Amino acid sequence: MGFHFMGVSGTRKTTIKTMIRTMIRTITATPVRRDGRDPRRGVARAAGLCVAMLVIVSLWPASASAAPPRVFLLRGWFGVFSTGLDTMADRLKAQGIDVEVSGHVEWSNVVKKILRERSAGPPRRLVLVGHSQGANNVIDVARALQSHGVAVDLLVTISPFWQKTVPANVVRAIDYYQAPGWGQPLEADSDFHGKIDNVNLVGDLAVSHITMDKNQKIQAEIVREIIALAQAPDGQPAAMGRR
Repeated sequence: MGFHFMGVSGTRKTTIKTMIRTMIRTITATPVRRDGRDPRRGVARAAGLCVAMLVIVSLWPASASAAPPRVFLLRGWFGVFSTGLDTMADRLKAQGIDVEVSGHVEWSNVVKKILRERSAGPPRRLVLVGHSQGANNVIDVARALQSHGVAVDLLVTISPFWQKTVPANVVRAIDYYQAPGWGQPLEADSDFHGKIDNVNLVGDLAVSHITMDKNQKIQAEIVREIIALAQAPDGQPAAMGRR
């Protein structure tokens, strides 16, 4: 007897087939009672329910049980000109995303917190977002994590200036900037194998260095990218793997 389950991984297929064959053998081996009643009917009904449950569980997307990504947002100078990050944080929290907003001077403490969390529990996808000086410092966070073998799944810089290059442990980076104006496109280390999207907003007269983090379109794009990452199946490639 052959069993076919489209879209199910090899390990799951093997498990389902083994359980079904065991149930069939149990039904076949059950003898008919002396009073003429066939207990195999009851066994068959119970086995059918078990098979149905196994198939449902096996077909359930792996990402449905995946932990949401960990998101850190870093404000710019003085922390008063980057209030758009707080708005983004509220929108992400409403989607069940674990997010934290800090001043850019806290970037080294963010590194320590990420490493503590990684040592205390299973790793989760990591997202770093920064505005102005905070944009420069999320790159510093990523570089500090590189020496610990921690991948950054998504790094977003909003209006950075004189920033450093993107390290190889970043899987994907998105940069919003204005040139000529304020900000520069991201460049990467020579061993970088991820993807960088540089978005030049020079033609948008409604956007400036101070208002870029508050722009609803930019916020919506960033939130959408993070939610898409949260919904993606586990096991996607990372620059350095995931610890």
